[in-house]
Amino acid sequence: MTSASPRPSQEAKPSFVEESLYEVHQKVHPRAVSGIFATWRWALVWITQLIYYGVCWLPWNGRQAVLFDLVERKFYIFGLVFWPQDVIFLAILLIISAYSLFLFTAVGGRLWCGYACPQTVYTEIFTWI
Repeated sequence: MTSASPRPSQEAKPSFVEESLYEVHQKVHPRAVSGIFATWRWALVWITQLIYYGVCWLPWNGRQAVLFDLVERKFYIFGLVFWPQDVIFLAILLIISAYSLFLFTAVGGRLWCGYACPQTVYTEIFTWI
């Protein structure tokens, strides 16, 4: 009597081949560009970095222009002195900043993202390096 089971050489093979759902990881590199807008971007990179790193060295009334004196619990921002009880001013400043963010994003978001956004600025710097 013969058995109904298939021989080892005639085993049932799957009718489909399983493929991976993911592609091979390819690195993404920013492309170097040139032109008038790239020149403007580099100018704004330098300006924003000089402001960011230079404002702490700017003298104002015998001290730094922006100084957060944690020991004395005073915040010096240009000619203004803020104490911890002035937190209402900070709240108002943050509310105004949030509304300004929404307004300026709607009006000039493309300019911000293309020329002054920190991600763009540091991408340009690290591409140059």
